[in-house]
Amino acid sequence: MKTQLPPVRPEPPTLHGLAAGEAGRPHSADWTIPQDCAAYTPAEHATWATLFERQCRLLPGRACDAFLKGLDALPIAPDRIPDFEALSDVLMKATGWQVVAVPGLVPDEVFFDHLAHRRFPSGQFIRRADQLDYLQEPDVFHDVFGHVPMLMNPVMADYMQAYGVGGLRAQRLGMLAELARVYWYTVEFGLVIQPEGLRLYGAGIASSYSESRFCLDDPSPHRVRFVLERVMRTRYRIDDFQECYFVLQDLDELLALARVDFGPVYAQVAGAQTFEPGALQPGDTVLHRGTGAYHRDRRPPH
Repeated sequence: MKTQLPPVRPEPPTLHGLAAGEAGRPHSADWTIPQDCAAYTPAEHATWATLFERQCRLLPGRACDAFLKGLDALPIAPDRIPDFEALSDVLMKATGWQVVAVPGLVPDEVFFDHLAHRRFPSGQFIRRADQLDYLQEPDVFHDVFGHVPMLMNPVMADYMQAYGVGGLRAQRLGMLAELARVYWYTVEFGLVIQPEGLRLYGAGIASSYSESRFCLDDPSPHRVRFVLERVMRTRYRIDDFQECYFVLQDLDELLALARVDFGPVYAQVAGAQTFEPGALQPGDTVLHRGTGAYHRDRRPPH
């Protein structure tokens, strides 16, 4: 079970970074900063080591093959926070991506521009030792351990670049909330079917010890086949386990999504009813109908 959770809140108005007016003064035009590996303290490296060891022990048989293969191919040591330049050298040769350091959340347009140019913006700070099981702002463990292994996969690499390009368009069309839900239910909290069964590939799950178990083992959440329009209309939660996980038949579905003209889809969902995170819909292909017990037990009494 997750610990140290603040009260559950629905999705924020922005997923990827700071809302307009919250950005403050940028460190540079693209918000990048030096990683400064030498500045990490022994305690910070020890926190990385704790997080890394327990996830590596847990994920075989839970994470998809592409994640495990990517993790194995990257220069990530178990006892030290990785060097972004070393990661970028390997990524660039494999899929043309690189990792750039940012101070934390960045404005949405900056985030999208980085992705559109195959740069993954990663927080360079790491959570405190008393925050192992929950941190609202993504840190270097979430960003590097959770996201970067999948960027070694050509399908995810192309999907993320297409998402960056699409994000800039969604901003202009006023459809950022709908597109953000696609990112949330794929890149952050997606599941995929493999011959051996369901596997996780989303970074928000892969970097979380408790949600790595909950998403596959717990009877509470729904597990539903991914349908683009349905996902665009489905709200998500930012401070607790998901009430519903959307499942790809295979990762190639992401490549198909990267080629979709979202304009007609936006027209279809604009102004349509939004669905609550745990509400099944008549057209759903339900792989597992959840009991909802976890979230019912957390609701305050009336």
